Amino acid sequence: MPEPLRDPRSEAPGRPIVFFDGGCPLCRREIGHYRRLDAAGAIDWRDVHADATPLADWGITWDQAMQRMHAVSPEGRIRSGAWAFVMVWRHLPYYRWMGAVLHRLPPVVWLMDRVYNVIARYRWRSRCDDGVCHPDR
Repeated sequence: MPEPLRDPRSEAPGRPIVFFDGGCPLCRREIGHYRRLDAAGAIDWRDVHADATPLADWGITWDQAMQRMHAVSPEGRIRSGAWAFVMVWRHLPYYRWMGAVLHRLPPVVWLMDRVYNVIARYRWRSRCDDGVCHPDR
């Protein structure tokens, strides 16, 4: 008898999953910094520019992933933008304290998210204005 298909959204991943645009030089640089700090492997880093397949498991479209960083909490909750960064920071050395503080200050994270939107929109338009992402544009 074949195994039943599982819905990954119904299961907690156990550790955060971060979906990032590895085709974007700015994103690569920032995520590279975080990955170097993550010596313990606390976060599952997924470059969706290289392989977008896992996005569908979480109901995230390619366009959504290219417009904002997305992350899945260890409990299975999807976050994006500044909210995703705060979740990531809570799992990284040197940033853990800042993530813990900001987690308790939603109005501050909301403001950070507004700034993130401006930066993400500029990045998106400068690279993907014709509907195709250009990694080194």
